[in-house]
Amino acid sequence: MPITELLERNAAQYGDEVALVELNPEIQEVRRVTWKEFSLTEPMHAAAFRREITWSVFNEKANRFANLLLSRGIGKGDKVAILMMNCLEWLPIYFGVLKSGAIAVPFNFRYDTDEIAYCADLAQVDIMVFGASFIGRLEPIADQLSKKCLLIYAGEGLTPSFAESYTELTANASSQNPEIPLTDDDDGAIYFSSGTTGFPKAILHKHRSLSHSAKVEQAHHGQTHDDVFLCIPPLYHTGAKMHWFGSLISGSKAVLLKGTKPKYVIEAAANEKCSIVWLLVPWAQDILDDIDSGKIDLSQYDLSAWRLMHIGAQPVPPSLIKRWKSVFPNHQYDTNYGLSESIGPGCVHLGVENIDKVGAIGKAGYGWETKIVDPAGNTVPRGEIGELCVKGPGVMTCYYRNPEATAECLKDGWLFTGDMAREDPDGFIFLVDRKKDVIISGGENIYPVQIEDFLRQMDAIKDVAVIGMPDRRQGEISAAIIEVKEGYTLTEDEVNEFCLKIARYKRPRKIIFAEIPRNPTGKIEKPVLRKRYCVENLVARENES
Repeated sequence: MPITELLERNAAQYGDEVALVELNPEIQEVRRVTWKEFSLTEPMHAAAFRREITWSVFNEKANRFANLLLSRGIGKGDKVAILMMNCLEWLPIYFGVLKSGAIAVPFNFRYDTDEIAYCADLAQVDIMVFGASFIGRLEPIADQLSKKCLLIYAGEGLTPSFAESYTELTANASSQNPEIPLTDDDDGAIYFSSGTTGFPKAILHKHRSLSHSAKVEQAHHGQTHDDVFLCIPPLYHTGAKMHWFGSLISGSKAVLLKGTKPKYVIEAAANEKCSIVWLLVPWAQDILDDIDSGKIDLSQYDLSAWRLMHIGAQPVPPSLIKRWKSVFPNHQYDTNYGLSESIGPGCVHLGVENIDKVGAIGKAGYGWETKIVDPAGNTVPRGEIGELCVKGPGVMTCYYRNPEATAECLKDGWLFTGDMAREDPDGFIFLVDRKKDVIISGGENIYPVQIEDFLRQMDAIKDVAVIGMPDRRQGEISAAIIEVKEGYTLTEDEVNEFCLKIARYKRPRKIIFAEIPRNPTGKIEKPVLRKRYCVENLVARENES
């Protein structure tokens, strides 16, 4: 059953109930400063930083956009890009695309002008809906894009001259369901890979993938109609949206929070009575740091509704969860593993009942199969390291317009993830590292995640990334880039002394103190670090010689 039918059902059953809330505390803080500066006494209107829509309004907005698209000749097989920051309009636009029968194509909000042009061309976009933050990035290529697709502006203020107004276009469109027949075998969405090895690849999914992800999310986290989900990550990413699908399938409220400051998260969870919060590793660390430092006083907040904290998008340090449980002992904890090629989170799942296995990503998720294979594709014995493969209804159809890349990772229905993993005696899967991130030093395989998890046990370390650096003698050596917590000090000698506890070949040969770059989904941007430090190292060596 296509997920558009779930929206129709929610509008019929829960029409007057709140579906989505948008919170923008950053606007709230700016206006507070403004009041103080100009000695204003009028109380701030709540609507300035909090908006909401009901399920019936959500559905009507989706119908209006769908009917607008149909009036412009858009239908099955056509592609509609969404280039917007998280807001109340995002999901109704997404569902409007699906209801028209077209393919939704969310764009990463970090794309620069060249990446926008590249992805629009790769996905053969027919219409692009964009927000105010992207006017400057689109202006240089507006003429180029306009030859191939219609540009629609869905933001505040004046509509740019190169676009049409979303508000004006949808005002007179019908709010009735367009009744376009959809099946699970129809193409539903194109998502883009992270682009960590170059420009992104376009990942094509059928409606079956979207529907299955909703079932997976509810099966794993047991969403009921009374739950409230706090959504912080960007909706363009499969992770955020597929976790929100748990709210869709249960007809429950979700809160879209703009901003990731610890205070924002805690205030939103308390004020909106959130029961489920999905965090990324750095956000969880920041929350705990602010609690430890006294910046956040938990006694000032009612967080009694919060039942589940879960993390995904990257390996989770066991030390972080141990620390979290010491502060929030009543929270259930879970982690989900997935990738955009498997429609996001859930193809591997830990489960709240397996808290004793923290550090593992879990076992095959609801409706999924897993295996770990050697380079020849043979399943390895438990305990041995190999490449993780997954199979299920959420596997992508293909890399759109890239048969070579598709053939490399899709084999007999199995998706080869590129992640190295092992199974413990109980069948729980532990990530070892990305296949491309493995460091080969003097013939030994070094898995950076293992060293990163070890180093995070140091109280002074906020974040750490281990990469391989070119070395004449060893081929590569491991380098640890370490971000130190605010208020702490750490020296290279202290790190080296701590590393005496691990095998000699695993010890970082170079220590660098610097900030760790992460993308919007919380993943460490190791290509950025390699470019920054490996190139510098090569230049230094050339100068020496």
